[in-house]
Amino acid sequence: MISPRPSELRLTLAPQRRFEAIDVNRRIADAAGDVLRRHQRALYCSFHTTAGYLDQSLSARLRTDRDGLSQFFGTFHALFPQGGEYRHDRMELRSELSAAQRDVEPRNADSHLTFIGAGLRNCVTYRTRPAAPVYFIDLDGASDAMRRQRTTTVLAYDDERVVARTSVSIPVSKHPIDSVNLADPRLGLLDQVNDLLATSGLEKGRVDLVVEPSERHVGLTVNEYETLLMQHDLVDVLKNPLHFARIKTRHMLDDPRAIPGKTLNYAKYDVVRVLNSLMEALRLDQSSFERLVAKVMAVPAQRFLRSRRVSFLAVADAEHAAAHLVRGAYQSPILVQWQSAERQARRLDVVLVQLS
Repeated sequence: MISPRPSELRLTLAPQRRFEAIDVNRRIADAAGDVLRRHQRALYCSFHTTAGYLDQSLSARLRTDRDGLSQFFGTFHALFPQGGEYRHDRMELRSELSAAQRDVEPRNADSHLTFIGAGLRNCVTYRTRPAAPVYFIDLDGASDAMRRQRTTTVLAYDDERVVARTSVSIPVSKHPIDSVNLADPRLGLLDQVNDLLATSGLEKGRVDLVVEPSERHVGLTVNEYETLLMQHDLVDVLKNPLHFARIKTRHMLDDPRAIPGKTLNYAKYDVVRVLNSLMEALRLDQSSFERLVAKVMAVPAQRFLRSRRVSFLAVADAEHAAAHLVRGAYQSPILVQWQSAERQARRLDVVLVQLS
């Protein structure tokens, strides 16, 4: 039996609140009927740096409902409060912006840091369960001054096959904590990826950037590479996860001995392995404040330290005869290290996957 060709859908979403979880599967059912039921898998892609998707496994642990999501992201609203003292949000420091742009540029460093810390992804692959929700998580959707319009592409398919793979070396600085914009034209990585795609014969697929297994103390994310955000705000968070947090009950912070020893270990990053997910922290039998401290210490460590792959949609279309990597205007793959590399370089695998 011949499998159907992949089905590609593009949705436009209009969030009504700053934080909103939008069930994309319901929108697909309303717009295209049972298309998801005809396929075994689906690639969900966001083209924004403050809105994306959770991995299917993490979403399942959050019971895949809005209450679980609100509880999960509420942790990060405490960790990265709106209106905090972020360099990214100090418009007088944003020399790349014109005066007119500074007037309208959103002050949303909290949303960028939440995207990275919570493990949101620009592209995720789900086993299709059409009756179950798949949430597009918007962290910066609507406010009194702004109403955003979001786009997401869903590519439903049945099989995937690796058609090309190569290894690349990424130069990094001597700084223990640093980030590298992998979309920087001077690096040439994305040009290399598109050259590889052009000779692959791929029509619809996925590009995976993967940290090689031998690499340690390094991770990947996709976000806006704005200097103040990446080289100051993110560095501050990696050094101290509570740097921007507004904790109302401060007596425990005044007396560090009152904070659980397990939490202090997370704060010092002594534990690179962080157990499974935020759910374990939520089940700790401690006071609500102790649970909050444990969560905000544990989750950034887990997400920053364990995110070793990012993915992008790749398609051939009317504008491009050969397949090319598809990303939003401000999306960059970003390599983050929190310890120096021995040879001032990191190794990544570039993997092209055909979806059919």
